[in-house]
Amino acid sequence: MPVGTNQVVLTGPVPRHSLMTLSESECVQDEEEEGGMKKHLTPLERLSMNMCHDQKTVKELLVGSRVGFYLVRGQIGYGSFSKVKLAFHALTKDKVAIKVLDKTRLDAQSQRMLSREISSMEALQHPNVVRLYEVVETPSRMYLVLEYAGGGDLHTRITEGKLSDAVSKIVFAQILSAIKHLHDNNVIHRDLKAENVLFTCDACIKVADFGFSTRVKNRSDILDTFCGSPPYAAPELFRDDNYVGPPVDIWAMGVLLFFMVTGTMPFRADTINKLRCCILEGTYSIPTWVSAQCQRLIRGILRQEPAERCALDQMLGCEWLLPVEMSRPHPPLQLNPIYLVEADPGDLSEEEEEVKGHLEELGITMDRIDNNQGKGSRSAITGVYRILLHRAQRSRGAESLPIICGVVKDPKKDSLRTYRGLRHTSKFCAIA
Repeated sequence: MPVGTNQVVLTGPVPRHSLMTLSESECVQDEEEEGGMKKHLTPLERLSMNMCHDQKTVKELLVGSRVGFYLVRGQIGYGSFSKVKLAFHALTKDKVAIKVLDKTRLDAQSQRMLSREISSMEALQHPNVVRLYEVVETPSRMYLVLEYAGGGDLHTRITEGKLSDAVSKIVFAQILSAIKHLHDNNVIHRDLKAENVLFTCDACIKVADFGFSTRVKNRSDILDTFCGSPPYAAPELFRDDNYVGPPVDIWAMGVLLFFMVTGTMPFRADTINKLRCCILEGTYSIPTWVSAQCQRLIRGILRQEPAERCALDQMLGCEWLLPVEMSRPHPPLQLNPIYLVEADPGDLSEEEEEVKGHLEELGITMDRIDNNQGKGSRSAITGVYRILLHRAQRSRGAESLPIICGVVKDPKKDSLRTYRGLRHTSKFCAIA
C-alpha cells in the first residue's frame, strides 16, 4: 500500500461492530450501560422504570391489562356498575381481585355509595371480611383492589345441595363473627346475601360487597334508604320509611341460615309485591329435619319486630352454636405503612417486623414511606404493605377455621370431616 493513501485493506472476516456507524455504537453502549444499571436496581425501581420506558409495559397500561402495579387477567364477576377481575401484584406476585367501576356511569348517588364503600372497608380488619388493599383512580375508571377469595360463593354452594348441620354451624359462625365486627365498628352491610358470602380455597368465609354499606355514628341511628336484595329484606324495609341498621343485617342472617340448612328460601313468590306480602305476614315453614336448636335460632332471628330479634351476642351463646369453638381474631394491626416509620423501636409486632424487611427488599425504604404519607389507600406503597401484612397474618393462623369441639351425631356421615374434605374439591377451590 502506497504511503499516504487512505485506502484500507480488510483481510479475513469483518466483525459486525466494526461496520457500525458512530451513533449505532453509542446506542449499544447506552443499552449495555442501562442493562448493567438495571442489575443494580431494586424491584421497585425496575418496575417504575419499565412503567415509564418499556414499550410492552406502557402498552399494557394504556389498554388496561395493567393497572398500577397489578397485572390484570380475566373477569371473575360483575355487578350493576362494576366488573371484578383477577389480577396479580407485579412485586409481591399475590393474587388480588380488582373491582372496576366506570366513573362516567356513576351518578351523584352512586358516587356517594362508592365513597361509603371505601370508608366502610377502611374501618374493617377481620379474618371473615374481604380486605381492601388499594384504590387506583384514572380519569375514567376507579379500581378497588381487594383480597381474592377463590373458592366460589355460598349461593352456588347451596344450589348444589343444602349444607349439613355441622357445615352450617361452621359457616354461620364465621358470618356471625364478621357481622359482629361490622356492627362493633358502626358499619351496616345492608346487602347480606348468599352471593356476597365467599369462600377462600381453604374454606374460610369472607363477607364481601360493601356497595350498599354505610357507617353510622351510633347503631341506633335512623336510616331511610331501601337497599339490598328483596328476598333478604327485613319487613321494616317494606313497611316503614325509616329503620335502624343492625336489625336489618340480623334479619338477613336469619334468611341465610334458613337457606343453608334447607336449601330453599323462607319467603318465596313470583313477584316483588307477593314477596313483600309474604315477608310482612312473616309466615314460613321449617322442615322437620332441621334440628330443634337450629329451628329455635331461626325463629328467634326472623321476628317481625326489630327490637325482638336475637342480638348477635345471644346468637354467639345459643344452644345450636354451643359446640362450635370460635377462632379468636388476631389483634388488628395498623393498615397505614407510616406506622412502621413512626413506631418506637420494639413496638412493632412480629408480622410488622417481617413486612418491614420484605418492603426494604423490594426497595420500599422507610424514607420512601415517610415521603408518601397522607395518601392512605390511594397509594401503591400502601397496597404493597397491606398485601404483605395480610400474608404475614395468614401465615400465623389469623384465618383458622372454627371447630366443633362437641360430638356431632349424624346418622349418615361424619359432617365435620365432610366439611374439611370439601376444601379439596371443586366446590370450594377455584381453578387457578
